[in-house]
Amino acid sequence: MPSALADLLSILDLERLEVNLFRGHSPQVGMKRVFGGQVLGQALVAATRTVEGMLPHSLHAYFLLGGDPAVPIIYDVDRIRDGKSFTTRRVVAIQHGRAIFSMSVSFHNDEPGLDHQMAKPDVPHPDRLPSDAEIKEKILPQLPEAVRRYYERERPIELRPVDFGRYAGKPQPDNRFNIWMRTTAPLPDDPAIHRCALAYASDMTILDTALLPHQRSIFDRNIMGASLDHAVWFHRPFRADQWLLYSQDSPNSHGSRGFGRGLIYAADGTLVASVAQEGLMRERRAEPKPT
Repeated sequence: MPSALADLLSILDLERLEVNLFRGHSPQVGMKRVFGGQVLGQALVAATRTVEGMLPHSLHAYFLLGGDPAVPIIYDVDRIRDGKSFTTRRVVAIQHGRAIFSMSVSFHNDEPGLDHQMAKPDVPHPDRLPSDAEIKEKILPQLPEAVRRYYERERPIELRPVDFGRYAGKPQPDNRFNIWMRTTAPLPDDPAIHRCALAYASDMTILDTALLPHQRSIFDRNIMGASLDHAVWFHRPFRADQWLLYSQDSPNSHGSRGFGRGLIYAADGTLVASVAQEGLMRERRAEPKPT
């Protein structure tokens, strides 16, 4: 198993301190703040470990303060309601005595009912896209250094954009960003792990999509970005270790806040999850030259 994925499974394996209290750690990779997807995934693990016989169907989260990678994160789970069809949990992540994140999670006993979904976009399957070796040899050298470093970095989630052109300032059809993703190795069969892994991955590219209509990127040095809130709805069973298409767009940006949304499809076209996020997109002001 690749070390990055082993690290992800390790950070998702929270330590139980009390019945409703858990402790998580961050990978020591030199990041200045904790990746938001990590806190999403760990908080979902904490909530899931207090529920029997149900899987999460939605989560709604707020990022309150940047996390400190150097110290553990404490997850305090509040058992709001236990029901026959729906169960609700609230999770607060704490560091240095302050809340850095809060999340509500709803669990549902799956039941039969009406069924429909939006069709999957008509994009090439990842097997028809350039291989990882071809991407590293022919595509990444043409992209800005910050983008190149990001895609060359070892991570637990493999990312394969349908088109890298957006990073070179090329306009994208309908201002939509389509990217295939999966974990870099098989996961255990527990469906809760796959939902936690997808929650982790759902925060990786959606903020950047809100800059797409402006032909900008989160990799621009004069852009400061941060996730503000995040929501995920799990619609149907899936495996996060198989290719999933994350189709994202941004209906709005205003007041230094960008709104992004995404639909996540299995390779066979099944809609498995939906995501929405508002994030901070602040342009750094040039410092006045000394007179």
